[in-house]
Amino acid sequence: MSWCIPKASARYVAKMEDVLEVYQRPYDARRPQVCLDEIAKVLHSTPRGDIPMQPGKPRREDYEYQRHGTCALFLAIEPLTGKRRAWARARRTMHDFAEVLRDLVDEMYPDAEQIVLVVDNLNIHHAAALYEHFEPAEARRIAAKIAWHYTPEHGSWLNIAECELSVLKRQCLKARMPDLETVTREVAAWEKRRNQAQVTIDWRFTTADARIKLKRLYPVVKEQESA
Repeated sequence: MSWCIPKASARYVAKMEDVLEVYQRPYDARRPQVCLDEIAKVLHSTPRGDIPMQPGKPRREDYEYQRHGTCALFLAIEPLTGKRRAWARARRTMHDFAEVLRDLVDEMYPDAEQIVLVVDNLNIHHAAALYEHFEPAEARRIAAKIAWHYTPEHGSWLNIAECELSVLKRQCLKARMPDLETVTREVAAWEKRRNQAQVTIDWRFTTADARIKLKRLYPVVKEQESA
């Protein structure tokens, strides 16, 4: 007797339930649960300047703007503790991602036995990025501290970092920023406020919920007839 399961849907379900299982684990300082994602920020300046905020009047800026390219913002959040870190980088490459991973291991969680990391399927989200950027021994040292968990393709909604990036965009990134230095300064101030408030994320969607509400995603298991 064997079982026939459509491969595509089975892979989606397997990765989804893997991530949901991570979110149901209790807090463990030795194995912190961290979600990581990134977005792009378009850089703009206002050539004609703006009118500063005055009593009863908000800050106003001229409609004309000038583009100055883009930058990348990486964000890591530990949902159970409300600890987060954001990195503004000129680009979004394997080398930038490798630097972020090193900061996670050496600066954010130097005492952790292993970081349980949730990411999506972007091509730079892989331990290979470490070997592209660091010497093999250093790459291996960092990689050994990370346990990877991937959201399914077209399932990046399962990455809690997306929730926090949405907050970052609404609270910090709407304003025009002309350069990387400005973005770095503004994002650091936002990060400090959020960490001081210890804003956590209460993820309540469980594997049991998925098996009911997303039943259509699960493959239909049929018994295969014997020859």
